[in-house]
Formats: sequence, structure tokens, C-alpha cells
Amino acid sequence: MFEELLGLPAHPLLVHAAVVFAPLLIAGVVVYSFAPSVRRYIGWAVLLLGVGAPIALWFARQSGEALFTTLVEKGYPPQILAQVDLHKDYGDAAAWAGTLLGVLAIALVLFTTSAAKKPATSGSRATGWALIALNLLAAGATAYYVFKTGDTGAQAVWSTI
Repeated sequence: MFEELLGLPAHPLLVHAAVVFAPLLIAGVVVYSFAPSVRRYIGWAVLLLGVGAPIALWFARQSGEALFTTLVEKGYPPQILAQVDLHKDYGDAAAWAGTLLGVLAIALVLFTTSAAKKPATSGSRATGWALIALNLLAAGATAYYVFKTGDTGAQAVWSTI
């Protein structure tokens, strides 16, 4: 399933969804965290991206695994396989970090939505700030790993031409 789409290699096609949705989720979480006045307008988008971005990252990862297997079977040289393996390692980390961010983003939106309906207490404020901090840390990790995945993938492709 992850090897080809309509006769074309799946990985270069599926990567585009991950490269669009992961940064959008990161941006959405940052805006949602720092601009409470716009939360009611973008909360639905953060929820959708919290589901869609991790799915896109995992599809890109799975298609990359299939492509790596194909490269090994075709006998690509060890130096290229080493570059692709490094790319694959960053892709694994990006998928996990993006999944964590997706879960935390959904938790943040659900918490702030339900907290808005209740009187604020010091415990609920502390929980809200903790969720924001965790979201920002996960967003930073996701941004780093998505960047490194793209960079090592581009170097694996373009340094051999």
C-alpha cells in the first residue's frame, strides 16, 4: 500500500502532506497558546490538525520504510543507504514527536474549552499553563525533527546527482 500511488513512488507524494500539516499544527499550537482571544476561531483547526498531522507523518514514515526496502533490494550503494537510514531515523522521531504534539494539542483545546465554562481556580490555571508548556516543547521537537528529516532526505537525493 505504501510503495506506489497510481504507479508513482508513494513516499515523495505522501511527504507533501506531512510537510504541510506538521508545520500548520506547530503554528496553530503556538498561536493558540499565546493568543487566547483567537482560540474560539482556530480551535477547530488545531483539533483537525492534531489528528491529521500525525496521520500524515505516519503515512510518510511508512512509505519511507517501503522505499528503503526497495533501495536495499535494488542494491543501492552503502553510502546512499547510510544517508537514507539517517533520514529514516529522523523521520521516525518526527512521527513520534508529531503524534505527541497532536495528542497534547487536542488535550489543550479540550481543556481550555471546558475550562472556559467553569470558574477559574489556581489548579486549573496551573494545568492550563502546564499544557501550554508541554505543547510548546512538543512543537519545538516536532519542528526540529521535521526539519532534520527534510534536510537529510534532500541531501540523500541531491548529493548523489
